[in-house]
Amino acid sequence: MTFVVPADAYDRFMGRYSAQLAPQFADLAGVDGDGRVVDVGCGPGALTTELVARLGAGNVVAADPSEPFVEAARERHPGVDVALAPAEDLPFADDAFDAALAQLVVPFMKHPVAGLTEMRRVTRPGGVVAACAWDHGGGQSPLAPLWRAARDLHPGEAGESIQAGAREGHLAQLLDEAGLRDVEDTALDVRVQHATFDEWWEPFTLGVGPAGAFVAKLDGDGVHALRDRCRENLGDGPVVIPARAWAARGRA
Repeated sequence: MTFVVPADAYDRFMGRYSAQLAPQFADLAGVDGDGRVVDVGCGPGALTTELVARLGAGNVVAADPSEPFVEAARERHPGVDVALAPAEDLPFADDAFDAALAQLVVPFMKHPVAGLTEMRRVTRPGGVVAACAWDHGGGQSPLAPLWRAARDLHPGEAGESIQAGAREGHLAQLLDEAGLRDVEDTALDVRVQHATFDEWWEPFTLGVGPAGAFVAKLDGDGVHALRDRCRENLGDGPVVIPARAWAARGRA
């Protein structure tokens, strides 16, 4: 698995993007100060932080299959019940929550429809199930510059473009297949500035996610070639990365 890494590595890799995305995603799900919610695939807790700010720790529950991430989420939010569990096997009762949210998680579920069906199961009738995923298919994810350079050097490299939910309309289709009703989808946009090229590049060397795994499998010359191609495309900095996530919500 590419997410059994220290929580601070994930924070440096995706943290600033996740933190910008979380308030928009919580708004989409209608989390507005009332109710009980579950953060599915919480990672180290970027969305959990936003949910706690809106609802209080006692009304937020979280789950993730990565032990380092669960440990970090528990340390950061001691009042939140954080379970070690995948989306496909949530250890919660039927109808336990007013909303179930999965931020940047569906692409990494082993069985996305099964995971979303579990989210529906634990959500009360009429409650919201929502998910979002980076637009890898349209080349507008935070990782797009890395994958463009990778394909320049390694033609045929698919990157993350074929992941579940990574193309327009696919998340809505998956929610529909999972039995949600009144499904709607939209796009959420963020913009992150890195002071220098090296600040942007360094997190890709930490082994996080498919992009980190791709860099890790290259030999020294391959890493230097990829880095040089990225620098050629992006410049020395500041490096501004606009990114788009597809998002969808439905009702249980």
